[in-house]
Amino acid sequence: MQGLLETIQKWHIHPAVDHFTVAILIVAVLADLFASMFSTRLWLRYAALALIIAGTAAAWGSKVTGGWEADRIWKVVQAAGGPAYNTLKLHAQLGDDWLPWIFLVLAVWRLGVQLLGFMARTRALYLLFAVLAAVALSYQGYLGGKLVYDYGIGTALFNAEASSPSAQPEATGPATPIPTVYVPTATVTPEAAVPTTAASTSATASAMPSAAASAPATPSAASATPSAAPSPAAPPSASATPASSASKTDAH
Repeated sequence: MQGLLETIQKWHIHPAVDHFTVAILIVAVLADLFASMFSTRLWLRYAALALIIAGTAAAWGSKVTGGWEADRIWKVVQAAGGPAYNTLKLHAQLGDDWLPWIFLVLAVWRLGVQLLGFMARTRALYLLFAVLAAVALSYQGYLGGKLVYDYGIGTALFNAEASSPSAQPEATGPATPIPTVYVPTATVTPEAAVPTTAASTSATASAMPSAAASAPATPSAASATPSAAPSPAAPPSASATPASSASKTDAH
């Protein structure tokens, strides 16, 4: 028997049971309203009685299967917190503590109205409470749809988001403050001084070749001095005087 229950729990039949519960109970209340407007059609009253009894049984089935689902997801949703957990808690309170008991009382009351003559006079009051219960049941169905379609409760997507490390700080922790950016002042560091020394060394090295390049100018001055040496060659021109005098002597 335990194995059968565990197998049924794996099927996740709570949504199917809920849909059946909501549909059959609302139809039961509507059938009773039509039976009150058409009093000659007794079969509507018996149909409404049968539907309210079946719907109450389905409501208790929703209570049981809802408890199975709550055992599976409650801790995860509670750890996440936020509006999803608040919606789940309200949904669980209505489905577990209120609606099954309300419809059980309505089913017994409706049975007394149909079978006991002294309770037939309370039919109008019964219909009022039945309509209010149907409205509450519709709101319960709305909460269930909100849990699934808005928050993904009970789906693999929600389980993946809850188990990821990046999703937890966003749901539980405060907003991370923006870090302060520190801009240091301009100071001379040993690392900055090295390029300066290297630059001065390179400047000195570049100055030395230029000085060396200017050094060969001295030999050019020296070479200019020998160019003035032709002045000693002038004396041989004076030798022309003895030659001319010799020619004069021969002429005499």
